[in-house]
Amino acid sequence: MSKCFQVDSDNGRRWDMKSRKMKNNYTPVLLFIIKLMLGITFIYASYHKIADPAGFAKILYGYEIFPGSSINILAITVPFVELVAGFSLILGLFPRSAVLIINALLSGFILIIGFNLLRGHQFDCGCFVFSSENQTASNIYLLIRDFLMLASGIYFLRNTTAS
Repeated sequence: MSKCFQVDSDNGRRWDMKSRKMKNNYTPVLLFIIKLMLGITFIYASYHKIADPAGFAKILYGYEIFPGSSINILAITVPFVELVAGFSLILGLFPRSAVLIINALLSGFILIIGFNLLRGHQFDCGCFVFSSENQTASNIYLLIRDFLMLASGIYFLRNTTAS
């Protein structure tokens, strides 16, 4: 009989199921670091957008994706969603929900940045500080950064339990 079909007599689980546990001694520390990193990043990112909604609206307009009627609404709501999700994650108030919101935002950012890169559009990210210069070369790094943060958020969701 192959080993993958043998059953452990102690707990009745198959041998191959025992090896699928991903948690180790570093998981709680890593989850704490992810929580702080994502929370602080989104709180910091919301600061300039809240302080200058008109500037953020210009950034959104520069993407040339959004309908004109939605730009002001997005310029006002997105920063507050980032702020609330960041604080919620750091304070431990519905952390899984906060990470789900952050992951949804990151997915949207990835799609928007990727779409603009594919069409060769010059744009300012508007992520943290607004700049007057368009930095297309560094926008590829934005995608990499956002994918890494999204992977961190997915790891957080997979290794925490709903409470």
